[in-house]
Amino acid sequence: MTQPIRIAVLNFAHETVTFLSNDTTLADFVFEGSPAKGEALLSWMPGSYMGGFVKVAREHEGVELVGIESPLWPKTGTGSGWITNEAYEHFLGRQIAELEAGGKWDGVYLALHGAMGVRGVPRPEADIARRVREVVGRGAFIVGTFDPHGNEDEEFLKQADMAFCVKYFPHYDDRLQGERAARMLIRAIRGDYKPSTVTVKVPILAPSVMQWTGASPWMDLVQRALTWEAREPDLYVNVFFSFAFADVPDVGMTIEAMSNGNPELARKAADDMAAWAWRRRKDLLSTAKVHPIPEGVKLAKEAHARGDWPVVLADHSDRSGSATWILQQVIAQDLSDVMIATIADRKAVQAVKAKDLKAGDAFDMEIGGLADESAGAPVRVKGTIALVAHAFGRDWVSVAFGKNNLVVLSEYLTQIMYPSDIAGFGADKFKVFAIKSRVHFRRGFDDSGFAKTILLVEPEQPFLGTVRLDALPYKNVDVTKFYPFGDVSFPSRGR
Repeated sequence: MTQPIRIAVLNFAHETVTFLSNDTTLADFVFEGSPAKGEALLSWMPGSYMGGFVKVAREHEGVELVGIESPLWPKTGTGSGWITNEAYEHFLGRQIAELEAGGKWDGVYLALHGAMGVRGVPRPEADIARRVREVVGRGAFIVGTFDPHGNEDEEFLKQADMAFCVKYFPHYDDRLQGERAARMLIRAIRGDYKPSTVTVKVPILAPSVMQWTGASPWMDLVQRALTWEAREPDLYVNVFFSFAFADVPDVGMTIEAMSNGNPELARKAADDMAAWAWRRRKDLLSTAKVHPIPEGVKLAKEAHARGDWPVVLADHSDRSGSATWILQQVIAQDLSDVMIATIADRKAVQAVKAKDLKAGDAFDMEIGGLADESAGAPVRVKGTIALVAHAFGRDWVSVAFGKNNLVVLSEYLTQIMYPSDIAGFGADKFKVFAIKSRVHFRRGFDDSGFAKTILLVEPEQPFLGTVRLDALPYKNVDVTKFYPFGDVSFPSRGR
């Protein structure tokens, strides 16, 4: 018989775009189902980190999981800025209090993201781990799971024992990393694994749109990590690609390696991965062609005319979801058969609901824009309401206009990842799909072979989601200390 094990499970995650003007508030984390605790938390997102962790942990005899009250993703998604200190302290304070009241813990699982930005807290994930450690003591083990778009440095693993980061973008292996976290946490608690970790920062700052792991060299970077793990039993390698749209001190690429009591092996793997990334730095920053939106719409129109459709126009830069730049060009260039999914405009959606408008009713309203400079100006759309719906806890409105065009209005930023996500809006009637996504859309539109033409676009001006990162108003980051924005060296160990 094995000794019983008690593991506390906490969730606190957000990918914070600190350049957005709208803070992420306490109220944004509070909605039906959030916060969640107990079995409600443990059953949340069964196909992701949490589902993988819970499934594997419950395969082990004598393991008790306790879901600590946790906020889920805010209803604004990633379309919001700094988390207020009030929100952070409220939820983390309640989590810490519940841990303190919960007695002795053998382990703690932290379901995090890595790119959380909190006003007044430079490294939130490391701070969470530190405050949890103060409660559970050094006798307990702490493991975290992360998105590859994290900005982490050595501070997290000074407090926590282990970390597991998704390797693929789009994120195909998040459940797998949750499974790993559970398995290795239980092994560590039972004395079968002694985590020895090394963290290396690599001074590369890459916009997310460049980080698609479906093509080289990001594919090769992932494969190198997988090769290390395949060659060396009990070795794990994390690559944090970085999240450039957070103005935080630990921004930039990070490599982590973890071995079973073998610090020399962890160092060797981490240094090798860091050196490889540095040698390929130019290629890593040259993986995608991004067109100005007017040019992208022109190319989409040409592809439409020659039959190279479906066409995807992916605006990687729209972080608020409210941007109207593509809509403006669709109208100006008289593009037809376009579905724009989506433009975030909560006021417009609420106005439609308040007027009790239905499918078939006339629509004449300015939509989108004005969330911030990057969203552009509102655009007046005259057309006919095609659908008013409530799904996934949100209200949606679609409006038909122009030559077989449709714009879908959402309450908040929405990334469309699969054609099936928009099937309910009649996606089969269109040849061009204008979506707000960086790489996630490749799951359903590229990997599947659905799209014949894919065009990545951003506004002509270097707004907050741009690939031209040196144009952003960083206050906490000196971008000249990162490649490719300064004369940067990366010495030692043959790098």
